[in-house]
Amino acid sequence: MAYAGPIARLIQQLSRLPGIGEKTAARLAFHILRSSPEDAAALAAAIADVKQKIRFCSVCCDLTDRDPCAICADARRDASLICVVAQPQDVIAIERAGGYRGRYHVLHGTLSPLDGIGPDDLRISELIKRCASDVQEIILATSPSVEGEATAVYIAKMVRPLGVRATRIATGVPIGGELEYADQVTLSRAIDNRHDI
Repeated sequence: MAYAGPIARLIQQLSRLPGIGEKTAARLAFHILRSSPEDAAALAAAIADVKQKIRFCSVCCDLTDRDPCAICADARRDASLICVVAQPQDVIAIERAGGYRGRYHVLHGTLSPLDGIGPDDLRISELIKRCASDVQEIILATSPSVEGEATAVYIAKMVRPLGVRATRIATGVPIGGELEYADQVTLSRAIDNRHDI
């Protein structure tokens, strides 16, 4: 038995979202169907708003509804220190951790030649322009994957001639982690990045 046309279309559209298979899409569709008309309208309005109002910050390339974004507009943030991240979600993660008072630059991806993603496909040129001003240090906070490492190395080589210090976030054994469960690369990094206590 096939779903009614509108339900089938909703399931089809929901299943196009990353990590959502057909069964999960069907559960979500029936949840939306059971919700009040106000809740369904609020969901539709939120989707429309995000497509209409969200844009790139002209300074850091993060997603924002105002330009410049709140972090770039905050005069209390250190403009000479830039944390370079791959995705907007990474900014949120670092902000949640607390303690960082510099600014950000969002690349919107990492270098991946096998996927056809080169330097021109990322927001690297915007970062280089920023580094030509009063930036003293960039913290390369891309993931420790092959692509993240390649991106960090590439950017470090690009900013070095500008006299900008390029540092890399530390990697290693997580707090609460057990050594016996850590992989070889993680353990090797943890030992390489050791510090005095």
